[in-house]
Amino acid sequence: MPFSIPDARHLRLENGLQVVLLPIARVPIASLRLAVFSGEADDPSEKFGLTSALASMMTEGSARYSSRELAEKAERLGLDISVGSSADFLLASVSGLSIYLDDIFELAGEIVLRPTFPENELDLYRRNTIENLKFQRSQPNFLAAERTALELYGEHPYARIAPLPEVVRDISAEDLRRLHSRNVIPNNAMLFVIGDYNEFDVRKKIEEVFGEWPASEKQDAQHTPPNPRRQRTISVIDRPGSAQTNIVLADLAVRRNHPDYFPLLVMNQILGAGASSRVFMNLREAKGYTYGAYTRLDLKKNAGEFEATAEVRTQVTGPAIKEFLAEFERIRTERVAPSELEDAKSYLTGVFPIRSETLDGLTSLIVNQYLYDLPKDYLQTYRENVAAVSVDDVFRVATQYIRPERMAIVLVGDAAEVIPQVSVFSEALTIFDADGNRLEKAKFTNAESISPDEIAGKWDITLDFQGQEIPVTLHLKNDAGSITGTLETMLGNGIISSAEINGCRLTAVAISELQGGSIELSINGVIEAGTMSGTIGGPILPVPMQFRATKAV
Repeated sequence: MPFSIPDARHLRLENGLQVVLLPIARVPIASLRLAVFSGEADDPSEKFGLTSALASMMTEGSARYSSRELAEKAERLGLDISVGSSADFLLASVSGLSIYLDDIFELAGEIVLRPTFPENELDLYRRNTIENLKFQRSQPNFLAAERTALELYGEHPYARIAPLPEVVRDISAEDLRRLHSRNVIPNNAMLFVIGDYNEFDVRKKIEEVFGEWPASEKQDAQHTPPNPRRQRTISVIDRPGSAQTNIVLADLAVRRNHPDYFPLLVMNQILGAGASSRVFMNLREAKGYTYGAYTRLDLKKNAGEFEATAEVRTQVTGPAIKEFLAEFERIRTERVAPSELEDAKSYLTGVFPIRSETLDGLTSLIVNQYLYDLPKDYLQTYRENVAAVSVDDVFRVATQYIRPERMAIVLVGDAAEVIPQVSVFSEALTIFDADGNRLEKAKFTNAESISPDEIAGKWDITLDFQGQEIPVTLHLKNDAGSITGTLETMLGNGIISSAEINGCRLTAVAISELQGGSIELSINGVIEAGTMSGTIGGPILPVPMQFRATKAV
């Protein structure tokens, strides 16, 4: 059964605003979305983070409403109101019951045309964002994504995924007003109104709310395409003592509207998009290296990437990469079985209508069709295009786009444990700390052993707990070659029950009292020139906490 939606109506206001109208009386809901064709990739290089701040602040006060009043009105009427940004676009959305269509247009006009960027709300945004950035840097998934983007995109704006704290700290209301006046203009935007409404009434509302919106000179940013990769590289982000390694293998792919999209979609489904895919069945079911291994396509407006990811036990980092590479070689050198192909196509064609069951889901599909310049019949022919993909098509795109010899391998984990396992995969190996600073490879491969006497003493530790710096003191003693000691924290003290030195690495277990019970904390650190860095982990912690320490004189 073909996917069927009514034909959209199109108009363009005198100020250049493009409008897409799609009346659908499926449910008594109307959705208004306004897309701006400028995104985070268009931020000035020294001010990356402005578009994200603009999106967050557009709902925090307007000429008519304060932040609280906007939220209260939306809640009272049951309206969903939001503004978000991506690398390519900024998207404002207001939706709710059709009986509140006038209010939907009014609030859309307020947040899009008349945001005021009040200083108290901006100050709160800055503080919250900086704290969130601190927390992100403690998360291995973020560190992996950040390094992967840098390795793939280099000088291209897609290489940036998060702003610097100092940039966020310096964002002013005037910065946001300038960016708003430069980018949020009608001749750089497209308005979508989808749902249950009277088209004549909506056309009048569009002219009333957006007709006087003044056009301005459009800033068309020109970004140099990212350079193709030439060799396989390995980047290791060191998290001393980490019990697992976050693995990413990635390469540049194609833009979202590339003609090979559907063959790539089916190929990716077979290779790693689900729980019955090849890499999942290999690394989880056959080898037991991980709870899940996947591949994905992240295709943007001007470029894209192919990624394979897994979180594995530290001890099997090398074997896991070997299996990923083996699966890449297999799909690009052997044609897939017809049964595999049919299963993948059946899944993709079956799940597609589910995405359009709600008005919100259908609206997202329609908006993306226009934003990424997809064919006019893209939604209607989606399942037909998937069904047309052949075994030869999958083989062709796998051979063309899956290139193991030039992938970026990014690993977040214990560098000292990981490097000996992965060096065989590439001589181009670089090591970083969690802040992106390069570390010397010799520190992990030729490090001198630390004696018990050198490690004995008082260590002043700064523990990174969800972006907050927590002071901890570690006392270590050398008792005839046996390391003992105590761990002092604001929540109580712990006894070092066991400790070992292996080269320049310390591993220890502290038993600490907490709320009448005892907890076991694992300490893993690397010692160098009177400093120690590593992690403290335990059952009550979702992920090990990073720490840095100096030895008291």
